[in-house]
Amino acid sequence: MTGSGGLELEAITYGGIVTRLLVPNRTGRLADVVLGFNDLDSYLAGHPYFGAIVGRVAGRITGARFDLDGKMYDLARNEAPNHLHGGVQGFDKKIWTVTPINALGGTCSLSLTYSSRDGEEGYPGTVRVVVTYTVTAENVFLINTEAVADRPTPLNLTHHSYFNLAGEGSGPVSDHELQINADQYVPTDEHMTLVPRYMSVTGQSNDFREGQRLGAVIPKLFQNHGDLYRIRRPSAGHPGKDLVPAARLVDPGSGRALTISTTESHLQLYTSTALDGSIAGKSGVPYVKHSAVCLECHGYPDGANARRFCDNILRPGQSLRHTTMYAFSTMAVDGTSLTPFAENDNKQEPLTPPFVVGDRSRNGSQS
Repeated sequence: MTGSGGLELEAITYGGIVTRLLVPNRTGRLADVVLGFNDLDSYLAGHPYFGAIVGRVAGRITGARFDLDGKMYDLARNEAPNHLHGGVQGFDKKIWTVTPINALGGTCSLSLTYSSRDGEEGYPGTVRVVVTYTVTAENVFLINTEAVADRPTPLNLTHHSYFNLAGEGSGPVSDHELQINADQYVPTDEHMTLVPRYMSVTGQSNDFREGQRLGAVIPKLFQNHGDLYRIRRPSAGHPGKDLVPAARLVDPGSGRALTISTTESHLQLYTSTALDGSIAGKSGVPYVKHSAVCLECHGYPDGANARRFCDNILRPGQSLRHTTMYAFSTMAVDGTSLTPFAENDNKQEPLTPPFVVGDRSRNGSQS
C-alpha cells in the first residue's frame, strides 16, 4: 500500500506481518524502518515476532494458567514459567484472510480476518478478529482492531513491529530519542512476570516523560529490556474511545519522527535486547542487540489473573474495538518540524492526534 504522502507498506497473510515500511527522511529519501526478512522461508524458520499481529494475549500470562468463571485453563509455558504472546502457535503464525479496501482521499486500506477456534492454544471460546491496516495521505499507519467471542476469554492484541528510524540494518538505535506519555509503570520479577500494581516513574531510570536518548538509558533499564507503561489520560473521566498520545520516537540523524497515539491503556517498551547478531535481515546485515525498539500498544496482559486490578476478559455480546496510530513526520537538524502534519513536534508535549476515530473501546469492563 502506498499513500499519497509517500509512506509505503508491505504485508503478508502469514501473521499479518508488516514486512516493509518505507518512510521519507528530511530530504525525502525513503528507508525501510522495520526489521524483517525478504522471503517467507525466513519467517517460517522462526523470528522474534517481527511486524506481526500478536494474540490471543500479547505479553505474559503468569504461570501459564488462569482461572475463569471457576475453571482453570492451562497454557503453553513457551517462556517458562510464563505464557508469552499467545503461545507456540499464536496469531503471529496464522494465515489471515486479506480483503483490499478501495482507496479514498489519498488513503488505502486492507482488512485482515482470522477466526481462532475454541481450545486453540488452550484458550476458551471462538474469537473472530478483524484488523484493518490503513496508510493515509498524511504518512500515518493506522491499525483498527475489532474482535468478538462466543465464550468468555482473555484477549489482548497488539502490533509488534521493530522500529529503527535510521533504517533497518543500520545498527543499534542508541541515538534515537524516546518520549513516553506515562507517569506509571508495572514492575516485574526476574522472569519479567508482571506484578499487578502501578509504580511511579518519578526518580526512576525508566522515566521517559521528557524524552531520553536510548543509548544513555538502556543500560540503566531492568534487564535492559523495557517496561509496561500505563498511558496517561488527560483526565480520569477521559473516554477510552478517543486517541491519546502514547509515545514519540525521533532519529536526529535522518530527521524521521514517529508519534504514536492509541485508544489502548498500556504501552510495552521493548529494546530488542534478545537480538544477538544471529539473525540477518533484509539488507543482509546481522541484527545485533538493540537494533530496534518495539512500542506495543495494548491492554494489561495478565488481566485474567488480576481482574480486580485490570480486567481483559472479552465476553459474548461485547465487542473489543481499538485503534493505534503510527504517525511519521520529519524534523530539521535544529529540531523544528519540516512537515505541516507535525507542526508541534518540537514541543515537549507529544503531538495531539489530528482526528478522533469512532468508538474503539471495549464495551463493558475497562482496564
